[in-house]
Amino acid sequence: MCDERTAKENEEFFQSNPDLSRRQLGKAAAGVGLAMMLPPVANAQEITESHVDIRTSDGVADAFFVHPSTGQHPAVLIWTDILGLRPAFEMMARRLAQSGYSVLVPNPFYRSARAPVVEEGASFQDPAVREVVIGMRSVLTAETDISDAAAFVEFLDAQSSVDSNRKMGTTGYCMGGPMVMRTVGTNSRMGAGGTFHGGGLATDAANSPHLLIPEMDASMLICVAANDDENEPEVKNILRESFAAAGVPAEIEVYEGTLHGWCPPDSAVYHEAQAERAWSRLLNLFENALA
Repeated sequence: MCDERTAKENEEFFQSNPDLSRRQLGKAAAGVGLAMMLPPVANAQEITESHVDIRTSDGVADAFFVHPSTGQHPAVLIWTDILGLRPAFEMMARRLAQSGYSVLVPNPFYRSARAPVVEEGASFQDPAVREVVIGMRSVLTAETDISDAAAFVEFLDAQSSVDSNRKMGTTGYCMGGPMVMRTVGTNSRMGAGGTFHGGGLATDAANSPHLLIPEMDASMLICVAANDDENEPEVKNILRESFAAAGVPAEIEVYEGTLHGWCPPDSAVYHEAQAERAWSRLLNLFENALA
């Protein structure tokens, strides 16, 4: 989970790689060539996109919805990292839609503000940005994760571009990791879930996300940042044991050379090679579990 430790470790990375990291951060912050940072999709489908409002039990959530322009397709719900719904996640959603999925990316902070909740190019390294997003994150709970997921799944099932006869998938980054676990563990529509540098997947809390594993009827992909594993090496083992005991298929891997936040292309610690490998594993998961 993004916190002060994350900021400290990222800053240490910047100091040890000043030219590379600062250059990448500047490129993302300026919004220049962001779309060029991801490889094109082979046999990409034509897509249609829109910004939508979704009624939840706590208000109205703004979201980005994108899908192939024709036909019905499996739905995917994306939970963002702590910087929220922004161009980088819209781009990731478009890429997934081009591969044949109807994709929804909600603003997780809709209770506090409409997206974007921070300026384009904002960095978690900035103390002012951290103060804003951590404050918004504090409003969210396990209960809001579950109720929001139910509303978003209901929205997706009502869309003409969604094949309601096929299971849904969900992905989550950083704080979105626990949201994936709670979505899959409480919603029978889910057939696959993927977490990327997800924090707080297995804790000592009575409502730890991993305690929902016995309720899951899905295949799971858990992609772990190397520094997260160094800080909490027991988490992957707890997850492996819990998935195995419940008979839930799960691929769990620590991605060598990565820092927390390595997947979104606008991240200061974006690791293209490992992010692409994780993306390929996600596509493989969806292709098999949502068939």
